[in-house]
Amino acid sequence: MEAFEILLPLALILLLSKLMGLGAHKCGMPAVIGMLVAGILVGLLRYIPWEPLKKAFFSSEVEFALSVMSKIGVVLIMFSTGLGTDLKKLRQTGLASVVITALGVVVPMGLGTLTAFLFAHFGLIADMGVVSWLFYGAILTATSVSVTVAVLKELGKLDTKVGTSIVAAAVIDDVLGIIILSVLTGFTSGGEGAGGWDWFHPNAYLVVIKIAVFFVAAIAVGVGLRKLFDLMERRAPHNRRVPIISLAACFVYAYCAEKFFGVADITGAYLAGILLGGTLSETPYVENKVDTMGYLFFSPIFFASIGMNLDFGGISVSFLAFGFVYVLMALLGKLIGCGAGAKLCRFSWMDSFRVGLGMMVRAEVVLICTERGVSAGLVDPALFPFVFLIILISSVLTPILLKWSYRRGEKPTAAPLSPGQTG
Repeated sequence: MEAFEILLPLALILLLSKLMGLGAHKCGMPAVIGMLVAGILVGLLRYIPWEPLKKAFFSSEVEFALSVMSKIGVVLIMFSTGLGTDLKKLRQTGLASVVITALGVVVPMGLGTLTAFLFAHFGLIADMGVVSWLFYGAILTATSVSVTVAVLKELGKLDTKVGTSIVAAAVIDDVLGIIILSVLTGFTSGGEGAGGWDWFHPNAYLVVIKIAVFFVAAIAVGVGLRKLFDLMERRAPHNRRVPIISLAACFVYAYCAEKFFGVADITGAYLAGILLGGTLSETPYVENKVDTMGYLFFSPIFFASIGMNLDFGGISVSFLAFGFVYVLMALLGKLIGCGAGAKLCRFSWMDSFRVGLGMMVRAEVVLICTERGVSAGLVDPALFPFVFLIILISSVLTPILLKWSYRRGEKPTAAPLSPGQTG
């Protein structure tokens, strides 16, 4: 393949991603939904019986080039997510956010794992072992509160007890989800298959030790990097060398995580973002540059490539049943888990319902987790359409139900008495 041949697929993907993303945004949904739809539309070209068209968009060389760009896109998304993770927000709600997150992780993961186990046990889906069941559950721990934050801002409720609890809980949720993902993918890369893992084998402990060493080493290096960045910021604020070196650090972290520690590369990128974000005065500048590069080019390719590779033909009747139950567990898991956590922290019933609703939304992170599970051989690729459905339903339901809950919670005020009128 000549190098210029990749330009036509790129042009169509970027154009459709932008158009569909704008359409999704106008409908009150995340732009990621539009990007997925763009990928599906591009994927439909494979059914046009014209060989030059298929060669231009679906040759092995084009698919390889797109997969490389997709990998960069997903790493940039997780790096940006890490940069935007402000650990200081946890102080605003203290124990409440921890309890909400703990149940908001345990309940959906438990429901997802139980669903995968039962369907596999009765032969309705492929049985890939205990790590696979756990990974199906781990996918459901992801959350994305961007839609919720937008709704709460619109209602003027972001700085309330509910709003601050949701934002703080989302921070811990991301961290816990990445740790769970790291452990499960670490077991897969530890030399055993997903279905045949021996939990009492010495390799199991070696995997956990390697993951722990990675986090300790990454944090130690991150402390040194922060000092370097502080120095650069004082000498040359808003200089382009800061985001360039930040990106280099992100890629090194992602590479070393996967290559030397058996930890997912996205974990390395996310941790690099956390370590370089937060208190650094240049963080907004770096995040802006990373978002510009990522969402302008690489991230749309990642989401579109998922849409392009959706295979609805691989969904059997039994997997269809599993998929719909899985979607239901995804929605109920966060609603029940986070809502129960809020109630334990003495929130009112209505505020607990609002917290559960706010944490129910999923977006790009759930797709990234699913893609990671598929790549590791732990998750059936046929799950992608149902993950897409989770994002769609949660993004539509949450704003509607949140607005309804606040309208219902507002007590009507009595009309003032007119002159001469008695009570």
